Amino acid sequence: MQSNQTEAEQTVTSAVRSMTGYGRAQQLIGNKEITVEIRSVNHRFLEYSSRVPRAYSYLEDRLKNLVKASVSRGKVDVSLSIQTVSGTDSQVVINHDLARSYLEALKSLAEDLQIKNDITVSQMTRFSDIFTVLRVADDEEEMWSAVEQVAQEAIGNFVAMRLVEGKKMEQDLLYRLDLIEQMVKKVEELSPKTVENYSKRLHAKLQEVLQNNALDEQRIITEVAIFAEKIAVAEETVRLGSHVHQFRQILASNEPVGRKLDFLVQEFNREANTIGSKAQDLEIARVVVDLKSEIEKIREQIQNIE
Repeated sequence: MQSNQTEAEQTVTSAVRSMTGYGRAQQLIGNKEITVEIRSVNHRFLEYSSRVPRAYSYLEDRLKNLVKASVSRGKVDVSLSIQTVSGTDSQVVINHDLARSYLEALKSLAEDLQIKNDITVSQMTRFSDIFTVLRVADDEEEMWSAVEQVAQEAIGNFVAMRLVEGKKMEQDLLYRLDLIEQMVKKVEELSPKTVENYSKRLHAKLQEVLQNNALDEQRIITEVAIFAEKIAVAEETVRLGSHVHQFRQILASNEPVGRKLDFLVQEFNREANTIGSKAQDLEIARVVVDLKSEIEKIREQIQNIE
């Protein structure tokens, strides 16, 4: 199983991890069959819960710290099962003094009532308080060493699954980043044409109003300049392009990226909204609608990333 884990990790080069995952490992160590299961779903922060047999509650904190060393986000549930498959981990202790007291009381009863004293060992077992079943104390360090070995394997399988899912998410995000860049380029191409079209419409309108009177070209130039300044989106498109570049860099890093990407997508939205508010062209407005749609898809996707 360990070799399969290594192969799975070798097929994934991305460090992007899904917050959804599952890992399981089971080993027979000594006379104990130890099973560790880890599963997780999306959560804004790290929320850890576990199910550990009461007799092994002393392992809980160590197991928690081991898992948290490999997981930074998600609602993580860990289950530990330990079964004794041979021998026993308990012993029966007899309260001899209490047994003698029962026996003496029965003898006295037989004499007083002049009945046959036929007490046997099997009959004495009816007095359950004579016997106490005690669990043999574990060597805690030895027990933890065994559980840690199984838990590490389960965590490896769990992380490998998260990485495989994360790789799929990364590919989807990169595809949508390409689309966003194409849309930004389209906006940059359309923006000068919007100013040009405005200038033509302004000329036509003034000529219609003034008819044979001479046009004030300087006034037209000023009006066009004011319009161009009002609808200019160069700053926003440059920043949006920079955010896309930064997004790719974060994806390529070897650390949990979900929170950083979540913040960066907010910046995507801010720039897209500004471009939309400045848009004075129907075609640009349509591009912005598509742009915001892709940003929303990215936002939804990164909610699944650790």
